[in-house]
Amino acid sequence: MASLRNTSYLFSSLSFSASFRPLRDSWRICSWRLNPLAPVSSVSCMTKLTVPSTLGLQSQAEYQCTKPIEELQERARTKLGRASDPTGTMELVDTLQRLGIAYHFEEEINVLLDRFSNAKDEEDNLFLTALRFRLLRQNGYQVSTNVFHKFIDKNGKFKESLSQDIWGMLSLYEASYLGAKGEDLLSHAMEFTTTQLKKPMPGTTPHLVRGVSRALELPRHLRMVRLDARSYIEEYSMEDTSSSDLVELGKLDFDMVQSLHQREINEIFRWWRELGLVEKLTFARDRPLECYLWTVGIFPEPFLSKCRIELTKTVAILLVLDDIFDTYGSLDELILFTNAIRRWDLAAMEQLPEYMKLCYMALYNTTNEIGYGILKEHGWNIVSHLKRTWVDVCEAFLVEAKWFNRGYVPILEEYLTNGVTTGGTYMALVHTFFLIGQGVTETSVGMMEPYPKLFTCSGRILRLWDDLGTSREEQLRGDVASSMECYMRDENISCDNEARKHVRQLIHNLWTELNGQLMAPTGLPLSIIKASVNLSRTAQVIYQHGDDNKASSVEDHIQSLLFRPIL
Repeated sequence: MASLRNTSYLFSSLSFSASFRPLRDSWRICSWRLNPLAPVSSVSCMTKLTVPSTLGLQSQAEYQCTKPIEELQERARTKLGRASDPTGTMELVDTLQRLGIAYHFEEEINVLLDRFSNAKDEEDNLFLTALRFRLLRQNGYQVSTNVFHKFIDKNGKFKESLSQDIWGMLSLYEASYLGAKGEDLLSHAMEFTTTQLKKPMPGTTPHLVRGVSRALELPRHLRMVRLDARSYIEEYSMEDTSSSDLVELGKLDFDMVQSLHQREINEIFRWWRELGLVEKLTFARDRPLECYLWTVGIFPEPFLSKCRIELTKTVAILLVLDDIFDTYGSLDELILFTNAIRRWDLAAMEQLPEYMKLCYMALYNTTNEIGYGILKEHGWNIVSHLKRTWVDVCEAFLVEAKWFNRGYVPILEEYLTNGVTTGGTYMALVHTFFLIGQGVTETSVGMMEPYPKLFTCSGRILRLWDDLGTSREEQLRGDVASSMECYMRDENISCDNEARKHVRQLIHNLWTELNGQLMAPTGLPLSIIKASVNLSRTAQVIYQHGDDNKASSVEDHIQSLLFRPIL
């Protein structure tokens, strides 16, 4: 079994106690001022989070600066307001987004994106054309690949002379990863730029060489937003043309958001201890921190604190359910439990074994509490929608348990269809939709059943990355066959490397489908579309090291993102 629930395999060495034109909805958030010492929403009792002694919570004194953060924000806002040069303006917007501070300037950036969208693309500048294309697409604007036709020769290929423009190549390379299914021009752009950027680049500045190397390792569109902000703050500070104000704002903001994350973790640990599941169910995984990491990936915006906290609770309980279905419960007990979840009332748990009663009550109460919070805040009664996701999860778990019980290896498509549900994607994204609360209408709620294709694409990416990263550990644990094994059986091959290559290609194909959803007029709010994309990004960050040990480990990501301040 996979994904949101299997992260813990990768953390064994960690020990902690502790209005869119035409598609934009109303998801425009005004500048949100961080106060590192203000209480997290709904916190009634804070307990101390124990972290490594050198990585403790920052004190208020550490945030004191000669330039108050409000002053730095106003200077950046002034730059945006006075921006007129197209190249400089687009680079400024791109820089703010990469530094992780664009949320302070949502209104200003939205105005500029509208301007970019309405402007005529007349310049024969590859860097600028690709940058504009990427900025618009990643924010949900419909922009045609025809803007690149001027760079195509009479043979239908990109002009070889473009290879001399390394910045242009890099910009086109990054833009190509936002290609949708059927956009062959962007597929050719990806192949062309990848080939050119891998060639020696004599005379190129160290800064550009580092940028190319990092892009080839992991394109920006696939990176986890907060991790990329951490890396880029350090990278940008070394650029000759960097703005000292933006560097300082980026550092201050990152450390304040990190402090916010630590306090959210503190609240989650308190909830987890009070829940007491793992104290009674000693077989269950005790991994609230890893569950929280997923939600930081899905909700990088600081103002979505409540979303991170509440979704972490659901993922933590998903882990326990997974352990019950995978390693502890008998098939008869699992059938009883699934039937009780279908009924969704307290009387349904009377026939369950004692250990299952605890898990049932924890799931029942937590789901109802989340539903009550949303009802109180928005006036929507959504418990039935949340319940449906848990019924689907348990039914899919039961399918896998039956497969394992009779030694059945499904075909790959059957495996993936069920695996998106057991991976927790549908559950997580339906909860996310209501927790964010943007664009929730009768029409958009109706799109939650059946689950939208957007969720399925994200879920398949997550499931496949999970298999690439954890299949060996899962087999030792006695789990069902992975996607690689299903594929090898389907194709009657025995080469694991060939199967892994096929799975990576499936992931690439799914990203083109997901990109299509990003700019398609689906009726879903941009907020949930972005959350779905972020879930896919987070899956790669978390599981890539298990597939390629040259990639950064999850332990490193946790330390740099949640505990290690930027100096």
